[in-house]
Amino acid sequence: MSIVDQVEGTGSHTYATHDVAVSGGTLRVGVWEPTAPAAPGADGATVPAVVLVHGITASHRAWPAVVEALPGRRVIAPDLRGRGRSNDLPGPYGMAAHADDVAAVIRALADGPAVVVGHSMGGFVSLVLTHRHPDLVGRLVLVDGGLPIPLPPGVPTGATPDELVRALLGPAIERLSQEFPSREAYREFWRAHPAFSEWTPVVEQYVDYDLAEFPPAEGSDGGPVLRPATSPDAVAADSADSARGDALPGALAWAAETGLPITFLRAPRGLLDQPGGMYPAETVAEWSGRLPGLAASEVAGVNHYTVIMAEPGVAAVVAAVG
Repeated sequence: MSIVDQVEGTGSHTYATHDVAVSGGTLRVGVWEPTAPAAPGADGATVPAVVLVHGITASHRAWPAVVEALPGRRVIAPDLRGRGRSNDLPGPYGMAAHADDVAAVIRALADGPAVVVGHSMGGFVSLVLTHRHPDLVGRLVLVDGGLPIPLPPGVPTGATPDELVRALLGPAIERLSQEFPSREAYREFWRAHPAFSEWTPVVEQYVDYDLAEFPPAEGSDGGPVLRPATSPDAVAADSADSARGDALPGALAWAAETGLPITFLRAPRGLLDQPGGMYPAETVAEWSGRLPGLAASEVAGVNHYTVIMAEPGVAAVVAAVG
């Protein structure tokens, strides 16, 4: 059975989408229900749901490999505001807004506090969520995200939001304004991406979901156009907020003060599969000294994408979920 089949609702989980009311509209959420629920914990307690929060240009369809490795667990994953099928939700964006959206999802769809896993920007959202809504988070796992990302060399501390976005995301932001003649053309675009040297069903279903139909430009005689679903405005606003907003520093200060238990998984290779990763090892070591509850480890052999889409990253995430 392929993961594409599993996403459509066979095997260890059934799959459905739900729309959860949030400020300004509804948020699209993927929910995987286990076909055979997990046994209760040692104390007889119900095993908590797992909530997965994706990265800055991604969607809930980044997670099927992790879901497949969690038999018996209920898994909930939203499309964040401005992404996926939540891309028509208006701003304001920012970590606090996303955190409140995810809180609404947990209240609507999870039975009690959840294990929350945030990847990339989803790590920032998950940390801020824990700060703003601590009653909803039973365990926090940050996957190559959630800690401040060092600016690349040559980028001044006073860089504009546009300069920040392009310095941190590079080609990932450029594709958002591109149009593609077909879904196969979009697949070919991603096949050339250095992070995906191995093309898998996980990657393909993620890429297919990422492409959305938009109305043609005003005055055009053509039909709908195909573009990535993520809103460039949302990405720009979120990049600026994560770098300079108040929500993340406030959450980090609170985590330091309280000794909040945090599991952090570092990918040693970056967005373009380059060595060094989004987080240099010395940056993670520095934050381990500043956050007494931070337990950090490196997942060998993965990059910023494959840490949640392929082994051994998937196994490391599942072990952290517990």
